[in-house]
Amino acid sequence: MTPIISLSAAGLESWLAEHQAPAYRRKQIWTWLARGVTDFAAMKDLPNALREALAAEFRATSLRPIAVSEADHGLTTKTLFELDGGHSVEAVVMRYTDRSTLCISSQAGCPIGCPFCATGKFPFGRNLEAHEIVEQGLDAERVLAAEARRLSHVVFMGMGEPMANYIAVVESVRRLADPDLLGISPRRIVVSTSGLIPRIAQLGEEGIPVTLAISLHAARDELRDVLVPINRKYPVRELVEAAQAYGERTGRRVSYEWVMLGGVNDSERDAKELGALLKGKLAHVNLIPFNPVEDTPYRAPDRASIRAFKEMVAAQGLNVTVRDTRGREADAACGQLHERVMRSRQPVEV
Repeated sequence: MTPIISLSAAGLESWLAEHQAPAYRRKQIWTWLARGVTDFAAMKDLPNALREALAAEFRATSLRPIAVSEADHGLTTKTLFELDGGHSVEAVVMRYTDRSTLCISSQAGCPIGCPFCATGKFPFGRNLEAHEIVEQGLDAERVLAAEARRLSHVVFMGMGEPMANYIAVVESVRRLADPDLLGISPRRIVVSTSGLIPRIAQLGEEGIPVTLAISLHAARDELRDVLVPINRKYPVRELVEAAQAYGERTGRRVSYEWVMLGGVNDSERDAKELGALLKGKLAHVNLIPFNPVEDTPYRAPDRASIRAFKEMVAAQGLNVTVRDTRGREADAACGQLHERVMRSRQPVEV
């Protein structure tokens, strides 16, 4: 059956008209979905006949949870969902005192091939449809509602390269922000990219002021060619120019993500190159301690090295923070729960 959220507002209203139901029922249905309701029979303010018609033609979601991993005393929850067709993706809910954030996937697998990333170790599957991205948000809202919480922030930093699935990602952002659905402000949505320059420019013209995050990881082409292979097509200085043009157009500060790899990109040279690259820019540097991934040669720096690198970067005049590392005991790195389950081929719950 068709996932109901795959219909646009106009599409659902057209279906309602065909079933002699007024257009305002669409908003009621979306309100129930935004509360995390997955059973049409529970939508009590709809007539019985309409609920039955909905149940006969639609599914509330196309995602099927096949594994759950928890960490941080329940504050971090990673869910592996099976999609129609058999591919799977991860979504991570992170609970903080002042917000609840969802790390969302936009592709099953990733075509970029960064050697330190668990997602890239499996063959690329497919792009997600916009509704499959939005359904991750609806599922997170369902989970959080049971805890008297609300989903407040979304980061497109899960599996996949969002800019390589551009149309679906932009559509999903608009729907996540729709006040009739989840109503998450675009200013609380982060879209990351490893560096697809043409899409960055296109995103700046969409009129949705999301925060742009650049998966940087190196400030010189020689190293970034290895860590982020797409750099061979879109060199780092051109990438930063495009990112800063986006920031100037939208008024949004650009975030530069830097996964810290011990002995690879955490030296004084790296800090100085990063400072030179971003000097005078409206930018924030987010240092991310590497979460170990099996069968890779990379390791995380120790805490003293992380602190020293942060101080060296700050000394270059940059705004810099170290990301709060969540879920180390819960297959924390992107793609790790997927890897574990795919290797075992058995549903796993921790």
